[in-house]
Amino acid sequence: MKIVLLGPPGAGKGTQAETLCKTFSIPHISTGNMLREAVEEETDLGLEAKALMDAGILVSDEVIVGLVEDRISKADCEKGFLFDGFPRTIPQAQALVDRDIFIDAVVEIHVPDEDIIERMSGRRMHPGSGRNYHVIYNPPRIEGKDDLTGEDLVQREDDKPETVKDRLEVYQKQTAPLINFYSEISEQDELKYVKVSGTSSPEEVSNEILNKL
Repeated sequence: MKIVLLGPPGAGKGTQAETLCKTFSIPHISTGNMLREAVEEETDLGLEAKALMDAGILVSDEVIVGLVEDRISKADCEKGFLFDGFPRTIPQAQALVDRDIFIDAVVEIHVPDEDIIERMSGRRMHPGSGRNYHVIYNPPRIEGKDDLTGEDLVQREDDKPETVKDRLEVYQKQTAPLINFYSEISEQDELKYVKVSGTSSPEEVSNEILNKL
């Protein structure tokens, strides 16, 4: 099973990726991890990507697609893989088609922007341990304090409402067009396009995805 997972930041892709990878015995391939691995292994493309990142230059589609090709040629991808955070743009998706890298299913987790902002801006973290809380869904016993140490909780920069709005805008501009791209392919090809609402519990979302697949 070769799966592409789509959805805005905060939609719960990480949780669903874990379930899908376990169910189908496939590796979870995220662009960030893939880049880090290639840099650590000092592959040719990894070194090229590192040089670009060190210079503050965005890693090109060509390099990213090359890294993906290298990654999916490894033995653990024999039964398939799950892409999370890739493809991020239409040119990256088209590059897969051009290289005859076929996808079996695209899973889109849809969550309205206002829900994402509430989810992410309500997160709080204990810096010392990485323990996570949420002001509504998983509040600490004492407001603003870690349950175990009593130390102050913080809000990550990434989770501040204005940052979340910016990230959602980037997603809508760059990644949302992929929804149309893959929907069109699914109409004329064997690719299965699955869209689920990410507003239910993680278990309900998982069950719906698996039933549809």
